[in-house]
Amino acid sequence: MQPACIRHTDLPGTSRLFADFSYHFDRVAKFYRHDPNSAASLKRAVGEIDYPDERRAALVAALAAQNGPSEALQRLSEPGTVVVVTGQQVGLFTGPAYTIYKAVTAARLARQLTEIGTPAVPVFWLATEDHDFPEVDHAWVFNAAGESVQLRVEAPKETAGRPRPVGGIAVTNPPIENLRAALAGMPFADDVLAVAAEAYAPGVTMGAGFRALMRKIAGKLGLIFLDPLDPAIRRIAAPFLAKALQAAPELKSDLLERTRELTAAGYHAQVHVDAKTSLFFSLENGERVTLRRKDADYAELAGRAETISPNALLRPVMQDYLLPSVAFIGGPGELAYLAQSHVLYERLLGRMPVMLARGGFTLLDSRSARLLHRYGMTVAQAFVHQEALQERIARALVPEMVSKSVENAKSGIARHLDELNAELQAFDPTLASALEKSRAKVIHQIDKIARKTAREAMRRDQRATSDARHLANLLYPHRHLQERFYSILPFLAQHGMDLVERLYEAAEPGCPDHRVFTV
Repeated sequence: MQPACIRHTDLPGTSRLFADFSYHFDRVAKFYRHDPNSAASLKRAVGEIDYPDERRAALVAALAAQNGPSEALQRLSEPGTVVVVTGQQVGLFTGPAYTIYKAVTAARLARQLTEIGTPAVPVFWLATEDHDFPEVDHAWVFNAAGESVQLRVEAPKETAGRPRPVGGIAVTNPPIENLRAALAGMPFADDVLAVAAEAYAPGVTMGAGFRALMRKIAGKLGLIFLDPLDPAIRRIAAPFLAKALQAAPELKSDLLERTRELTAAGYHAQVHVDAKTSLFFSLENGERVTLRRKDADYAELAGRAETISPNALLRPVMQDYLLPSVAFIGGPGELAYLAQSHVLYERLLGRMPVMLARGGFTLLDSRSARLLHRYGMTVAQAFVHQEALQERIARALVPEMVSKSVENAKSGIARHLDELNAELQAFDPTLASALEKSRAKVIHQIDKIARKTAREAMRRDQRATSDARHLANLLYPHRHLQERFYSILPFLAQHGMDLVERLYEAAEPGCPDHRVFTV
């Protein structure tokens, strides 16, 4: 695979905060503890970790029960071993492809740290506590014709309208047959279907299915999976949550001040915080319900901290209490809200891991690579809606001499009109004003001829319509980046189950750019 790079500032939808985090960190340094671009940051973060042996032993025991024995877990049991952590909501069929890219980035960084003398393991946090089922109940794939196909699971009727942690929701009828139909004709479809069907047996929970499929397609990365709904994990986290409950007024004050600081700096708060915001949920009777108290009253709940679940801003801090984390691998949105969580880290932990952006990838098949070359386009230029892409291709299909003649006519007429305007200004300014109105109509007609010429070229080459559809569906489906829309499964079906290992070898933790691979 030959990589190419695209700056995030050339991608649609990149926030100003993430752009500055990636390329001008000095502008956002006050919102984070470590500079992700400094080689000294990881060493400094390692030095700040004070992780008790008792907590390590309890954590390893809990993770052994979740994962079974492994070389990575044995390494984690040893004093001094640190963690590179990442995670994702437990979406159907592992959710968007960037889930795998997070895992790849974390595993590569853990390997690099180990090779330079800091033993490290990658841990994948399964966000099973989240209760927004519509965010995870579907996955998008593409079929052999390059068309987008949505796969979906239904929540059990008894859970309808109830805020249940999604990790424990059972999947009665996994859409394996729909997946089979979508992947039909792809060279490695049978391999993908075999692992998907084994992971998503009828009745499997969303959390268990996600973890099983991740193990099968990313097993060689050496990931340790952590499910925070495990009672053993909740017991380890209880002292942290008790402390957070007792500090609720200060935490809220800190977050409100951070929101003001972000706004004053020209950014926006990723997670809305106001005087009524709660940092806590209660896990009761299988539901996850927002806790509503006066800030000073949360301390009363410290005695039942094992039943408390943190909100999005507090969750990463609990994560790094549980783990000896040296680095966190996140996406643009996560790194943005960690600018808010920073104040919680400082008050509750007195440290914060190095925050690093996950690897971002766009995967090209050979046909797409040929089409981009044929039409003289870059990948970034294809990140537009399909109609605009078709117009661009149409312009590329117009014979060069025709395009040149139209452009020459337009520039020539404009020049002559400028000359006439100068003469009329001297003779009668009112005539010059009338000419300006006519000028716009003349130029409009020439532009109209140019568009008609492009459409005629498109009509003559019907294949171009198909080419535009193929590029749009693969590179910018439904106006989303590929990695944010499609599951990894169709790429594995198209390019082989070893694709994850190839991405792992090609990944470069610390590279600030989005990368393009022709597979």
